[in-house]
Amino acid sequence: MTSVLLSLSAVLATSALVAPAAGAAPGADRPAAAPAGWEAVDAAGLARITEETNARKAPLAADAAAEPELLAMQSVRNGRFVATEANYAAPNTGVLRARSAEFGGSWEGFSFEYDEATETYALKSLANDRYVAVEKNYTGSAQNVLRARSTSVGGWERFILYYSETLDRWALQSTLNGMFVTMENGYTGSLQYALRARSAEPTGSWEEFVLYDISA
Repeated sequence: MTSVLLSLSAVLATSALVAPAAGAAPGADRPAAAPAGWEAVDAAGLARITEETNARKAPLAADAAAEPELLAMQSVRNGRFVATEANYAAPNTGVLRARSAEFGGSWEGFSFEYDEATETYALKSLANDRYVAVEKNYTGSAQNVLRARSTSVGGWERFILYYSETLDRWALQSTLNGMFVTMENGYTGSLQYALRARSAEPTGSWEEFVLYDISA
């Protein structure tokens, strides 16, 4: 059986499913307001999207084995899929980079785990089974970089997922510093295309992603 990647944004458009309306009381560790034109998506909305089947196909490696209830993230800025650099040496072990031309397997797979109490998501990398954290204490160009390195979930590992119906795009906001995840297209070296929580608002393709259902 051939595995297929399903675009969540395409599904949402074809099924006329609208993200939940903003206005619910924010959790203690949530930023209070959504940016203009964006709406937070909860677990029920995300589940309904992934259950749909009428969606466009995305690039899929010939030998890729899609796994159930997982998502892949594609940067709008460079068109590449986000991967976990599990083989990087410390201190950048598990850093997230939008560097894969196609979904090839666990390196590009993430589990989005919703917590109703905080109305936030934790992202677990399939590559190393670790939760993605924002490295707020890093300095310089690596400050607030995203790394799959945690075995449990706290404030460092929580994100709000937003959808823009107008743009047909998704964005992630860290609850640790209130900043939106950005793909560093201008970086060079080992952190080229790294993901960092550093933008005050999603103002363009640097902060925008396409989400793909990688369940069988």
